Amino acid sequence: VQIGIRGSVYDPADLDFAKAVGIRVVHMEEVAARSNEDLLAEVRAIVGDAPTYISFDVDCLDPCFAPGTGTPEIGGMSTLQAQHLVRGLQGLNLVGADVVEVSPPFDVGGVTSLVGATMTFELLCLLADAHGQRGRLATVEAKAESAA
Repeated sequence: VQIGIRGSVYDPADLDFAKAVGIRVVHMEEVAARSNEDLLAEVRAIVGDAPTYISFDVDCLDPCFAPGTGTPEIGGMSTLQAQHLVRGLQGLNLVGADVVEVSPPFDVGGVTSLVGATMTFELLCLLADAHGQRGRLATVEAKAESAA
């Protein structure tokens, strides 16, 4: 699932690969028209309990919130909206995450670096919770097996 895609399409076939392999692309116009809860429900329905990796690209943010990126594009999310979306992923079977496209040479006043660090913290919290959930599940399963 890719959320917050916007900007120029250089070739009409740019999105063909995503469609062909089943990637759900949610353009920013759709993000703006839907509630976070509705969008998160769709993400959960697609991902289910499969192992999930999150890549947070600061390009999804409006450049007023993250100017230090390689491809700034107006019309993006706010940092608060992005935080709420990321926090809404709690409970998924998360196995890894990253934050990409922070470019300090383009950063104004370090704001993008702060966004990158903060979103990394948010993702680490989700990963810690997911790890704890797997540990609790393994403990419950082990107890059930030993009781049987």
